[in-house]
Amino acid sequence: MSFLIDKQTADDLNLLGKYKPNAIFGMFNKVKTAGGERLMENWFRHPLTDADAINQRSAMFSRFGEMAIEFPASGNAVEVMENYLNSGAPGNRFAAPVSVMSKRAAHTLGLNKEYRQFAESLCVTIEVLNKFRGCFNGMADKHRDMLSGVFGEACSILNNAELKWLREEAGKKELPLSKILRYDNVLRFHLRAKLENVLRAIYLLDCCIAVAATAGERQLVYAHALPKERSCIRIDDCRHPGIKKAVGNSADMHHHSNVLFLTGANMAGKSTFMKSFAIAVFLAHMGFPVAARSMEFSVRDGIYTSINVPDDLEQGFSHFYAEVRRVKMVAETVAAGKHMLIIFDELFKGTNVKDAYDATLAVTEAFAAYRKCCFIISTHIIEVTEPLRERCSNLQFVYLPTIMEGQVPKYTYRLKTGVTEDRHGMMIIENERIIDIIRKPQLQ
Repeated sequence: MSFLIDKQTADDLNLLGKYKPNAIFGMFNKVKTAGGERLMENWFRHPLTDADAINQRSAMFSRFGEMAIEFPASGNAVEVMENYLNSGAPGNRFAAPVSVMSKRAAHTLGLNKEYRQFAESLCVTIEVLNKFRGCFNGMADKHRDMLSGVFGEACSILNNAELKWLREEAGKKELPLSKILRYDNVLRFHLRAKLENVLRAIYLLDCCIAVAATAGERQLVYAHALPKERSCIRIDDCRHPGIKKAVGNSADMHHHSNVLFLTGANMAGKSTFMKSFAIAVFLAHMGFPVAARSMEFSVRDGIYTSINVPDDLEQGFSHFYAEVRRVKMVAETVAAGKHMLIIFDELFKGTNVKDAYDATLAVTEAFAAYRKCCFIISTHIIEVTEPLRERCSNLQFVYLPTIMEGQVPKYTYRLKTGVTEDRHGMMIIENERIIDIIRKPQLQ
């Protein structure tokens, strides 16, 4: 089953994008190879939904952090090998020697450089395969528990008797035509399918080293996945991985307390906390390390957020109607019985205060009945908290406080239990002297 996440959620959390500033993908995408990058992107687009698979992957990353293995070849060299191996089609196996000899003859006559490039690519390929054979053999000697699955298969292939000549040719910059013809037949045709498995192991190695390195650099930890039926998310000292010296907060959500109702002034950190929490849950479902002290979670079917919902001018949707459509889509998914993490940042902020109050109360109460899901809902309409407290037993009320130092607001970014009483919006407006600017007589 696929993990449910849509473009709105990915954009809210800044998950994807190779070149987007502070994108979560960019934090981990420290790979050396194009194949490693493709694998990394595939992981981001397809989080796991099986607890055992998640825990196995995170254990693999953790072991690479302990082993501190370095990627043995340059990305350019691996790319040369990929291009060389991909240049041979099965139907050309018997025509390949003729083609190579024709290139050699033309090269001897000074007519083209194809043969030289071909021979150099073969030598680079031999060198790269030797380096990874040494790497996988080293893993076998020191970390035999890692030599299962893809890595074990690659190690076996590279130590196959049909490739024993690799070691003999290590470091060679030139080879005679007879060897070029023989080795080329082995690599591009006879063992090509098996070398595809070696390439997969190389890409996986690349990604594992990158993820483990990021975990070490940013002091991230690996979460523990539980079966879906446990219906809980516990995270200690959760922080945003893209913010230096970020303040962490803890949360414990479970079947009997699955709605976190969040209040606080503007700039107090509500949106950042919600994004931090959702990013941690998303990364945890990939088996990736999270920005926290510890984390335990039951597997979700997906994540939907509603943080920066835009209007749609092409379809003529106002901001409020876009919000309504978003809530409807989420409601349909929740009502279908999915185990979701749902995050709403200020429900119905695109309408008047009375409608926003009524809608926030009704929608929050209705969602709270779905105990399989975990919800974080923020609002500035603190008046709604009392009727919600009376009607729903499974809500946790938390807020992010504001501390006034004279007329200047300061923010702790630390969650506290309860409901905020802060109403400092007008004070901030006055501090910025907006009214004075508007009332200032125009210069003649």
